[in-house]
Amino acid sequence: MAQYVEVARKIIEEVKKAVIGKDECVKKILAAILAGGHILIEDIPGVGKTTMAVAFAKSMTLIQNRVQFTPDVLPADITGFSMYDKKSGEFYYEPGAVMCNLLLADEINRTSSKTQSALLEVMEEGTVTIDKVTREVPHPFIVIATENPIGSAGTQMLPEAQLDRFFICITIGYPDMAQEIEIVKGNQRGNITDSIRPILRADQLVLLQKEVENIYIHDVIYNYIGELVTETRKHPMIELGISPRGTVALAKMTKAIAYLNGRNYCVPKDVQEIFENKPEQLKRLIGLDDRKISVTMHVEEFAKIKKYLNDIQIEYKVVGGM
Repeated sequence: MAQYVEVARKIIEEVKKAVIGKDECVKKILAAILAGGHILIEDIPGVGKTTMAVAFAKSMTLIQNRVQFTPDVLPADITGFSMYDKKSGEFYYEPGAVMCNLLLADEINRTSSKTQSALLEVMEEGTVTIDKVTREVPHPFIVIATENPIGSAGTQMLPEAQLDRFFICITIGYPDMAQEIEIVKGNQRGNITDSIRPILRADQLVLLQKEVENIYIHDVIYNYIGELVTETRKHPMIELGISPRGTVALAKMTKAIAYLNGRNYCVPKDVQEIFENKPEQLKRLIGLDDRKISVTMHVEEFAKIKKYLNDIQIEYKVVGGM
């Protein structure tokens, strides 16, 4: 186990050459990859979403395809299509972008809903169906997608069925001043991702994923996960809680976090790393204007924050969508 954990940590070190000051995001993305899941990176333009995705792609020697999603991208560009061969008089399959190990879907919410939906089958089942023929994509198969926030020019919301197929949705955020200066210095010497070395092959990634599958979760941890999930479904401030698919993803992510932390078993802290808790940020907000705060949060953030807010009896509301 130690040998494979060291390989995973080397990937983190390589990615950090291009992504400065975002260690937590890097760890969560790698955990999702080791858990066999897909990743959605959502943030404003220019904070490093594509750099993050490209850095992970370069750190792994996998069959990779990159699609720049625009309104004119068609479903056939993603899944492939049947082409007629005049010489043989038969149709043959022309592979689409998904016939790879790692698909970089850049600005996925700029394309049409029809094209977005072309990814539903392959993200869930690892197959594509063209003209009633179902084909498997190479294993392992990972989607790393980026998108700009809803409301940006030329964007449209991803369907909930597709959002639910991503293991994690993370935001990168602005770097602090010292980190930004380091980023600027790095970009004066050419493309910042050129220094990244490939660390992991496809067969090694499969072995890592099997190692993660064998991480032990006690029933107490399963119950802890279940309680957190249940809270997201019944609280009046959350419109749509975590689905059973999301619960499975959470358990797999917990195993991956434990693995990266060097253990072959899970503890509550591993779950908490996924359910972000930001009490210090809330404490800075408390005390402003008659002790009312207004924050925008994701489901995973809210599950841990809710108890803190209720315990100190702060009046609050949520603005924005899920």
